[in-house]
Amino acid sequence: MSQFYKQLLENNKKWVESQLALDSNFFKDLAKGQNPQLLWIGCSDSRVPANEIVGGKPGDVFVHRNIANMVVHSDMNMLSVLDYAVNVLKVNHVIVCGHYGCGGVKAAMENNSIGIIDNWIRHIKDVYRLHKKELDAIEDKKERFNKFVETNVREQVLDLAKTSIVQAAWQKGQEVTLHGWVYGLNDGYVTDLNVNFSSNKDLDAVHQLYFDI
Repeated sequence: MSQFYKQLLENNKKWVESQLALDSNFFKDLAKGQNPQLLWIGCSDSRVPANEIVGGKPGDVFVHRNIANMVVHSDMNMLSVLDYAVNVLKVNHVIVCGHYGCGGVKAAMENNSIGIIDNWIRHIKDVYRLHKKELDAIEDKKERFNKFVETNVREQVLDLAKTSIVQAAWQKGQEVTLHGWVYGLNDGYVTDLNVNFSSNKDLDAVHQLYFDI
């Protein structure tokens, strides 16, 4: 085995020992179940750790991650996580968190083929197409990049609100609020984009669903 791999196992042992030193029942309590109030939909980027950003502990945050924190209506993985979080765990908040400097968003601004991920990035390119006039008007490339990151998060929160899972919960009177954040890799702070949904009344009529509940 490589030294790197061995170190991972050693790090795990040290982590377990450090947790037990603080609380001898730490893992026994964790094993009893989870009761998070938050579902985090974030980017797969290794520099954006959901729990640590919000000062959470194991069990505090239910997490789904993919390239560029996308909410794609045909993504059964994301929908399964969302359904479990809303209907089983009964989370009260769902945060879509992007981050400045996102490689997926940057790739969507360019034309270089990366591989099979090109097909995923098409979803991000669709966001650019919807906001092309506004984004193209920004001459500074870095500023345009940052704006695109924010715009993408806003669109994903909107797409989250359109899902039948979230709308069914709202119709049943369940309190679920959707939020959009962007994380700064250079300073560690999150920017609240003030895009929040707590009812399908915030959506265009064409996207509002009504259920026989």
